[in-house]
Amino acid sequence: MGLEAAGDFQLAVPWWRPAGGQSVRIRGGRPLRGTYALCGAKNAVLPLMVSALLTPHLVTLRNVPATLDVAVLAALLRRLGAELHWSTTDARLSVTICASRIDPRAIDGDLVGRMRASVLLLGALLARCGEACLPLPGGDDIGLRAVDFHLSGLRAMGARIEVAAGVIHASAPAGLLGADILLPQPSVGATENLMLAAVLANGTTTVRNAAREPEIANMAACLVGMGARISGLGSHTLVIEGGLPLVGAVHDVIPDRIELGTLACAAAVTDGELMLRGGRLDLLGAALPALQSAGVDLREVEGGLIARRAPGGLIGIDIETRPHPGFATDLQAPVMALLATAKGASAVTETIFEQRFRHVGELGRMGADIAVHGRTAMVRGVPRLSGAEVTCTDIRAAAALVIAGLGAAGETILGGVAHLDRGYERMTEKLADCGADVVRSDR
Repeated sequence: MGLEAAGDFQLAVPWWRPAGGQSVRIRGGRPLRGTYALCGAKNAVLPLMVSALLTPHLVTLRNVPATLDVAVLAALLRRLGAELHWSTTDARLSVTICASRIDPRAIDGDLVGRMRASVLLLGALLARCGEACLPLPGGDDIGLRAVDFHLSGLRAMGARIEVAAGVIHASAPAGLLGADILLPQPSVGATENLMLAAVLANGTTTVRNAAREPEIANMAACLVGMGARISGLGSHTLVIEGGLPLVGAVHDVIPDRIELGTLACAAAVTDGELMLRGGRLDLLGAALPALQSAGVDLREVEGGLIARRAPGGLIGIDIETRPHPGFATDLQAPVMALLATAKGASAVTETIFEQRFRHVGELGRMGADIAVHGRTAMVRGVPRLSGAEVTCTDIRAAAALVIAGLGAAGETILGGVAHLDRGYERMTEKLADCGADVVRSDR
């Protein structure tokens, strides 16, 4: 029996209903028009939910995306002993988490194996309970993404950590201590994990070469609202004064900048026009000028953004993924789908994850002209892609194949669409509301 059908899963997330059908059928060539409501950021809400474990008081998160990753993490938190109460107001999902009783030994290995963000439980449980036993986390197969940075930082704070048979055993019976930590590179997950640990540690922790993604600032703002003292937000050096008791808070999840960029590409590829409700240009970083150079017209209006193709059409550009404010690695695959039909040639260089070109072969099935040389993909635009049967290999690859299918001639069948459900709330339904010929099916 699948996890989604399990009774205790439904107790944790009563709103979750597996989308019908194991594939998505897209008949391309229809311009997208209408309003597409962006969700709260997947990459922001998951660390925010883990943050609620740091206090016995109530933490309410608003603008929560109703995605599979959120459902899996909610089930994980419930297994640990947290209570979750869901509500919907103004079409936005909210959750109130009460973690007054937590058992750090009640980790569910199967759930941990489904998502990378579960590694954040390590810092939170060590800080709150003084121990954690966590299977190595799963998630998208896009590269090694080792947890070494997480573990070395926690060791610097006094944690005893051993890794054996795929399980992380960590303890800090005397509590964690503030430390001066230099990350070898600005890792988002390691920065978040160390923040979670540091807010309850005794003394001051300094994290140098910290990541600067908007989701980290959103998490820090929530922790500050809970009573933490954190300075240096937006810089590469975070200073956390730990040891203060945390209280409850009410916090809004920021809009999903990756969904924003993805839907902007979809509007441009189909030569349509979308109102992206809740969208903000300031979240895009280097992706904004890149998209504009490629022929995506983005204009701020009241309540969101208008996205459409620029009058000059789609134009090939060169991009290189970098930590924020550089071009986001999560937008690399969706933008490659756009560049596949742009005029001229493009070079897409992936510097973050070594296996994030798995969508290239699937785009090739649809007629894209892409050649990979090491960490660079050379994209030569073709007039139009053709529908084909393709397979989604990770969350962002799934989004790229949806974009390609929307602009392609004929019918595209996407398999592996559970990846789509992990990161995007009701994407196929919302696209259909904007004029796309897209349905879930069992084919």
